[in-house]
Amino acid sequence: MPSPLAFAVRQTCPQTMARLGRIEMRRGAIDTPAFMPVGTLGTVKGLTVDQVATTGAQILLGNTYHLALRPGDERIARLGGLHRFMGWEHPILTDSGGFQVFSLAQRVQITEEGATFRSHIDGAPLRLTPEDSIRIQENLGSDIAMVLDHVIGLPAPREAVEEAMERSTRWARRCLEAARLDSQAKFAIVQGGLDLELRRRSAEGLTAMPFDGFAVGGLSVGEPPAEMYRVISGTTPHLPADKPRYLMGVGRPIDLLEAIARGIDMFDCVMPTRNARNALAFTWEGEIRLRNAVHADDPRPLSPECPCLACRHSRAYLRHLFLAKEMLGPILVTHHNLTFYQQLVRTARSRIAAGDYGPWLERMRTCWTTQSGLNTPPSEH
Repeated sequence: MPSPLAFAVRQTCPQTMARLGRIEMRRGAIDTPAFMPVGTLGTVKGLTVDQVATTGAQILLGNTYHLALRPGDERIARLGGLHRFMGWEHPILTDSGGFQVFSLAQRVQITEEGATFRSHIDGAPLRLTPEDSIRIQENLGSDIAMVLDHVIGLPAPREAVEEAMERSTRWARRCLEAARLDSQAKFAIVQGGLDLELRRRSAEGLTAMPFDGFAVGGLSVGEPPAEMYRVISGTTPHLPADKPRYLMGVGRPIDLLEAIARGIDMFDCVMPTRNARNALAFTWEGEIRLRNAVHADDPRPLSPECPCLACRHSRAYLRHLFLAKEMLGPILVTHHNLTFYQQLVRTARSRIAAGDYGPWLERMRTCWTTQSGLNTPPSEH
């Protein structure tokens, strides 16, 4: 059957593995490299969907585990699916619940059949098998469904990493066999910890199946950035060049740029939204911690050329909002951080198109290492 997703690589970087591409889906196109804001419970915390759209986001992420608990995937299906429920008309990717195997490790029991959770809300049991995960995601009606995988924390014994990797491959096949919705793309998830041989085996097993895209999972779970970059470099060459590559749960701005240079097309992370709620703003001149006293009398915006809602105000005003515990502060800085992340990937796309992504990345490394920074984004022309 034809794939519900069409992906084309339009240009590659001559110095790196960076790719400029485009994903076409029935609810809209996604320019890659792309960043997906995280809307775990059907909302990007603090923003309306219209505000999210003004950041430049073309696709959002929702979470199978959390939405199955509340309000319930069957209720969302009765109300017309997740797009109608939250008012977002563009593509949505749903995580499978596999990350909660890691993040809620004290509340989960893993068997070959699947994962059994104790709800973080009321302690009630929730069984999540590969078949359950796909059924829930089909009820949600997302455009891209992720397979259920077994994520473990790092470092871990090789035997445990290998067992989780092989189980993830078996679960991926069960997800495919359970799928009934032809309009929903399915992405597999490469596992294997920091072991490149296990990553290769995982990729080879998954690429033998008819998935629409492939994710690199199980990273940003405690390993140093250099190790993450090494694993990405050792994994992407084993993934098909004609399908999207998604790095799950990453990360800092420099992590996105380093991963793009290693052939990654899609990202998601709570970092811009979670940090915004804690008064940390991302800018081209580095991180700005708005609670610091140095900003008390600063009349400047976070970024002079930024079109976000926060940058209509001064740093002094934003600091005041956080110190006064006004809810507007997190809202404004959330809008700013998501706008910055979209500027980041948009500028990366322009640099790939211009053929100088490699030199630009070197400048960004220097910029964010020294924190001397840039007041405005580098030219996109």
